[in-house]
Amino acid sequence: MKIRSIKTADLKEKRVLVRVDFNVPLENGKVTDDTRIQASLPTIEHLLENKAKIILMSHLGRPEGKKVDELKLDPIAKKLSEILGKPVKKLNDCTGDGVKAEIDAMNPGEIVLLENTRFYEGETDNDPEFCKQLAALGDIFVTDCFGVAHRKHASIYGIAEHLPAYGGFLIQKEVEALSELMKETPRPLTIIMGGAKIETKIGLMKNFVSKADHFLVGGGLANTFLAAEGFQVGDSLYEPDKVEVAQEIMLETDALDGEFHLPTDVIVADEISDDAKTLDIPVRDTEGSMKILDIGRNTIEKFEEVIKSSKTIIWNGPVGLFEKDPFSQGTRHVAIAVANADAKTIIGGGDTIEAITHFGIELDKYTHVSTGGGAMLQFLEGTSLPGIEIILEK
Repeated sequence: MKIRSIKTADLKEKRVLVRVDFNVPLENGKVTDDTRIQASLPTIEHLLENKAKIILMSHLGRPEGKKVDELKLDPIAKKLSEILGKPVKKLNDCTGDGVKAEIDAMNPGEIVLLENTRFYEGETDNDPEFCKQLAALGDIFVTDCFGVAHRKHASIYGIAEHLPAYGGFLIQKEVEALSELMKETPRPLTIIMGGAKIETKIGLMKNFVSKADHFLVGGGLANTFLAAEGFQVGDSLYEPDKVEVAQEIMLETDALDGEFHLPTDVIVADEISDDAKTLDIPVRDTEGSMKILDIGRNTIEKFEEVIKSSKTIIWNGPVGLFEKDPFSQGTRHVAIAVANADAKTIIGGGDTIEAITHFGIELDKYTHVSTGGGAMLQFLEGTSLPGIEIILEK
């Protein structure tokens, strides 16, 4: 898989439309985690060095085609300006005469950030007219938004029908790191899966069932598998309609001698709060109004033992409700164990990265930290990503 690299493009004095993924957390109008902004800096700096006129595009949240004040990109423009030490002009629209006039007046080396692309219905619909309007603003299109490369949206996919398209350095790094995992990898290979929904994890699990030596499963995801094994899960978050799928995955793993590790003990509580009263109990004792909110001490030790013996680790999704202190220990121990493992470690998913930074662990402790959750999962399950298709060398 070879990408048309931004290095091969003639950028000087060109209007370069760059699709980045600045879908970052905000609190009181300020960026609280700039990991995704930092990830696109090599591409932005390359464009600056080559005297391009840089027009950045990003979405934020899910405004569903409506303008939402809380999801405007002004705080992001401010943060990027602070990081770069130079002005980043935020525009109030994505298209229109006003936007065109601002871009026509740009000098090489200047940066503008268009408004949230998802304020426009044409974005998620990949509307042909919206694609044309965006494309009219630039001479070249560069995609550097791996986190949403699985979306067939106008600013990610459709725009490439009208402009020469290239991949930025972030996209290249992601594709190279993840492509290696599709080949032979050092064994034992361990997949750690958490989070809430089984639907997004099915493809990866099935694709790696014949390759992985261990699956470690936690979070709300584990509750569905526990229910599939016949355990009561009380009032815990789980997906009753996915129990049959969970049974199929476990049967496939057994048939291929893979080890599928579910929690044997869990942290339960009747409420979700920072001072909730908790119990660490065997899974079989879960009942009534109990909510399973983390893996228990024995399970943590088992997971740590498997992680320590692994040579390749893929981790997507926290194994408990880490945001609340009483339910954070499972994810904390997994994060530390993976960081300390003598192995190639691939981490993905916004919640996973948020958990790691929440615990104060440096991201460079891991071999590769993917900026994509869903995109990483789809790539590893072998599904074609629209945002990658458009920049592949034919």
